[in-house]
Amino acid sequence: MDGDGAAHGRVNLIGEHTDYNEGLVLPILIPHRTIVAVRTRTDRVISLRSNAAGAAAAEIAFDGRVPRHAWTDHVVGIVDTLVKSGYELRGFDALVRSDVPVGAGLASSAALAVATARALRDAFGLAIDDREIAQAAHRSEVEFVGANVGTMDQLVCSLGREGEALYIDTRDASTKRVDLDELDAEIAIIDSGIAHDHASGGYNERRRECEEAARALGVASLRDVAPDADVSALPDVLRRRVRHVTSENARVTAAVAAIRAGDATALGAILNAGHASLRDDFEVSTPAIDRLVEAAQRDPMVFGARLTGGGFGGSVVLLARHGTARAAAERVAARGGREVIVL
Repeated sequence: MDGDGAAHGRVNLIGEHTDYNEGLVLPILIPHRTIVAVRTRTDRVISLRSNAAGAAAAEIAFDGRVPRHAWTDHVVGIVDTLVKSGYELRGFDALVRSDVPVGAGLASSAALAVATARALRDAFGLAIDDREIAQAAHRSEVEFVGANVGTMDQLVCSLGREGEALYIDTRDASTKRVDLDELDAEIAIIDSGIAHDHASGGYNERRRECEEAARALGVASLRDVAPDADVSALPDVLRRRVRHVTSENARVTAAVAAIRAGDATALGAILNAGHASLRDDFEVSTPAIDRLVEAAQRDPMVFGARLTGGGFGGSVVLLARHGTARAAAERVAARGGREVIVL
C-alpha cells in the first residue's frame, strides 16, 4: 500500500527554552513543509531517499534500528517508537521532499518526524491521532535521535493551523488557538544561514543548567518558580537562566493579550525584550544573529525582532507594518541573512 504524510515547519513567536521547563510557548506554522511518500514492501528493509542536498540515500534493516547520526534517524526513530508502542509495521520505501530550511530553527526535524508518522499511519492503517503522533515524534527525537528537546515543535507541527498561533502550556500539553486576524501587521523570518544542531552542544547544556537550577531551588521544574522568587543563593549563571525562563513565560502571556488586542507595538516590544533575554540571560545568541536583530529593530517599518529557535544560529523573526514585511526583511537580510519567509 501507498501512504503520504505532510507537516509544516514552524516559527516560534515567543516562548524560547520554556518548553522543556514545563512553560508556555506561542509558535506559528510557516508555509514551508515536508512531504513523505511511503510504499510498503513485503520484506523487512527500510529504503530512504531525500531531495535534500547532501542527504545520502540509505537502506536499513527493519530489525537493525540504531541511530546512525544522519538525517535518516528522524525517520527510523519514528519507526522504532511506533513499534515499541505496539503498532505493526514492516519494510517500506520512503521519499522525502522538503522546503523547510534545515538548521534554521524552523523545526525541520519535527516536520520530518510528524510527516513520517502520518505517512506510516496512511500506509499501514495505524489507529493513531495527531496528538499521539506529536507524542511519538517527541519520544523519537529524545530517545532515538538523542536531542533532549521539549514538546513544542512536535505539538505545533502536528496540531497547528495556518493563520493561527498555537498557545501551548507544555506542563499538560493543553493548547489554545490564537487568531492572528486582529493583528494589523506581518511576520517575516530571516534564515541567518548559520546552522545549529539540537542533538549536541549548547542546547543540551542549557537544559542541564535549568534542571540544576530547579533542583537547587527544590522545585520540579522552573515553571514552579515565581518571577519575584529569591534566587540569590544560586550561582550567577543559574540565576540568569532562571530569570530568562520566568520572564519568558510572562512574555508569552503578554503576547497573547497583545495579539487579541491588535496591539502590534506592544507585541514588537515583547519580541525585543525576548531577544535581550536570550542574548544576555540565556546566552544562546551569536554576534552575527545580534547584528541581524539590531538591524531589524532599527528599521522604521519593524515593530520588533528577535532570535527564534534554540539559538547558536538559526533564524530571526520580525514583526513589521502590514505590507512591508518582505521589504524590511530583505533589507535586513542584505546584511548577512539568507532566505526570507513572509507569513
